[in-house]
Amino acid sequence: MNKSNNITELLKGVEVDWKALSSVAQYVRGLTYNKKNESNNSIGYKVLRANNITLSNNTLNFNDVKIINLDTKVKDTQKLYKNDILISAASGSREHVGKVAFITNDIDYYFGGFMGVIRTSNKISPRYLFHILTSEIFQNYLNEMLNSSTINNLSSKIIEGFQIPIPPLHIQTEIVRILDTFTALTAELTAELTAELTARKKQYNYYRDKLLTFQEDEVEWKALESITLPTSNIRWKETDRIYKYIDLTSVSRETKSIIGTTEITAINAPSRAQKVVEENDVIFATTRPTLQRFTLIEKEFSENIASTGYCVLRANRNYILPKWIYYNISSTRFNNYVNENQSGTAYPSISDAKVKQFKIPIPPLKEQARIVEILDKFDALTNSITEGLPREIALRQKQYEYYRNLLLDFPKVQE
Repeated sequence: MNKSNNITELLKGVEVDWKALSSVAQYVRGLTYNKKNESNNSIGYKVLRANNITLSNNTLNFNDVKIINLDTKVKDTQKLYKNDILISAASGSREHVGKVAFITNDIDYYFGGFMGVIRTSNKISPRYLFHILTSEIFQNYLNEMLNSSTINNLSSKIIEGFQIPIPPLHIQTEIVRILDTFTALTAELTAELTAELTARKKQYNYYRDKLLTFQEDEVEWKALESITLPTSNIRWKETDRIYKYIDLTSVSRETKSIIGTTEITAINAPSRAQKVVEENDVIFATTRPTLQRFTLIEKEFSENIASTGYCVLRANRNYILPKWIYYNISSTRFNNYVNENQSGTAYPSISDAKVKQFKIPIPPLKEQARIVEILDKFDALTNSITEGLPREIALRQKQYEYYRNLLLDFPKVQE
């Protein structure tokens, strides 16, 4: 018997009451504070906000936790306790309204004014309610309630009026057991795949740096400026063509590939859209927070316009292969060079001139080609794992969602 049949048997003949959330749980809004309440010495109450709930898996994270002064007025009910369900009650983005995280233990954290906590009575399993709040049942309800409003705010009236299917407690417990098994397997798989990816990247970086290491007297060393060709900027006044614009977020840090461009003309071109790129150019973003985004321009992006925030490196094929440049600027040695030569505090950057002063080893073209072929294989393997990781996790998440919806698909009796 497959899982679907098992679930059908489990729910067969089960009597379900539909009750408003207010009859089985309490909804508490978080504490309010302003800028002057924020601590400047990291001593005070730790406050979680919407950004501390990871949307993709409904778990807590502790990135950028606010700390407010101890003289701020807080209530005991605004602290987080075991079996609380933390919910994002207000956000500028609709998709973040209603996201939840389950509190597994008492923790020394409070929750902010745009957040809420749902605390259950003994009539409903808190973990069962958590799964309900991550399901289509709750999302469909929110879509209906917030559809006509431009303010994404879950008032007490909206939350407390949410109708919940409530089977007997032993059925709730079994549903929780099944769904928690799926979430645990997904979390375990994610951890394993992430560890595998980290190990492969570390291995790749080691061999890449090893293959690019030469003794000073073993090969000739040249600055990039002496083995690259001049590039040109576009003359916007002389063209009416439509171009694609490679801005500073168009290149993925992980896969080193272009993930999106914007169509532009002379009329709507950003002032930074200046550099014309060709196939096999290497572009390197020189300003933080985009520093270390780089890629090799593929044929489909030839004659695109890149931001002036990129240094464009065009190989002189008499001396060097384009991919030889690409792999050398991906090396640890180049990364260290950038860190040592960048300037500025808010947005550290390195000038194009300084990038082009970086010296790289120049073995014969045949040897460059041999090493590039090896590194391409490593690169392809690493990228396949990088791309496969989110696909595999998404597959497990869809499996969880399928069975969650199946387990929570109780018919609603019309009054």
